[in-house]
Amino acid sequence: MILLLTSLAVCLVIGIPVAFSLGVSALTYFLTFRPELLGILPQRIFSGFNSEAMIALPLFILMGQLMNDSGITRRIIDFSNLIFGKLKGGLGCINVFASMIFGGISGSSSSDTASVGAILIPEMEKRGYPKEFAAGITVASSTMGMIIPPSVPMILYCVTAEQSVGKLFLGGAIPGIMIGLFQLVINIVISYKRDYPREDFTYTRKHILATIRTSIVALIMPLFVVGTVVIGIATANESAAFGVMYSIVVGLFIFKGLKLRNLPSAFLQAIKTCSSIMIIIAISQLYIWILALEGVPQMIANSVISMNLPPTLLLTTIMGIILVAGTFIDVSPAILLITPVFLPACVAVGISPIQFGGLLITGLAVGAVTPPVGTCLNVAAAISKLEIGHIFRGATPFLTGNVATLLLICFVPPLTMYLPTLFYG
Repeated sequence: MILLLTSLAVCLVIGIPVAFSLGVSALTYFLTFRPELLGILPQRIFSGFNSEAMIALPLFILMGQLMNDSGITRRIIDFSNLIFGKLKGGLGCINVFASMIFGGISGSSSSDTASVGAILIPEMEKRGYPKEFAAGITVASSTMGMIIPPSVPMILYCVTAEQSVGKLFLGGAIPGIMIGLFQLVINIVISYKRDYPREDFTYTRKHILATIRTSIVALIMPLFVVGTVVIGIATANESAAFGVMYSIVVGLFIFKGLKLRNLPSAFLQAIKTCSSIMIIIAISQLYIWILALEGVPQMIANSVISMNLPPTLLLTTIMGIILVAGTFIDVSPAILLITPVFLPACVAVGISPIQFGGLLITGLAVGAVTPPVGTCLNVAAAISKLEIGHIFRGATPFLTGNVATLLLICFVPPLTMYLPTLFYG
């Protein structure tokens, strides 16, 4: 294990991409200790992504890409403006609420940052908000993209942990909404303290009805996609396929922001995004196999049982590890590496895999907006032209809402378990 972890650390430090760092580290282990197993490594790599549940992954990525290209972001922001525009710091509230809705469509925090940030960061700066604050609240609120269902990281966790996608979708709903509520309150407090502006416009009945009418098509999409999985009408794969069809129809014929000539580029972008994730998934299977060969999960589980730790203390400890790991490792490899190590220990002391999954995804969402790896920080930096350190400083007050939600997940199991239990028993 020392050789394995040292070789991985060296590869990452010298700048080798995560997927290939995992591969080099695993190959070093097998060449040194298990050369007789080299012949079946290609089979293990292939089995890493040869899973029926993985079909939903590219489809959800494509669905988010198509809805983003169709101009949905502008309509979500207009709808949010109806609710929060008259408050002090209204654009900040609109930013958070729009991310909450968009997170239920895209399933990706980085897509959320790019879509909402491209419109609202320049707009907030123009209205007198500090650029650091505008970029900070954008990246912090985008963390809901991977917590509120549907969620690409949740699908990845369910494949790794062999859990129900529908259950974890429901398990993430309440924590995701709570993070949004925390961030709304934080924004309002800061805005009144700093005297940020209200939006200057007049509501009219015609304007309200027109905004609701154009927004409702987008708002019902996540409810329908997730709802069909939850009530058993469709599998995750089938609901993802429906979501893609829905996105194409809405984009071409209702919003009319999506053009037929743009479909090939949307497909290509989805393929590129999915391919980068699938490479990590495939090669990480070698790492997971090594952990199983060395008995690491069982060793950790036995150690935890012998320590007689209460579940809340164990989860709080794992939460700290997740936050640290998420700072240095991207979301997908972190899920693949952390799940097989700590999930057996949690199950051994009676913690549900759904509660652990909710904690893992919510914790790694914070890692997506913390330096030095944070993907959302880099997206926001490209939009705002700020250094990631300044953006993170602007995001820090809002991330306290994420940490508070993480602690509640540890100490209040019904936060993640109530809805799955209600619908699945």
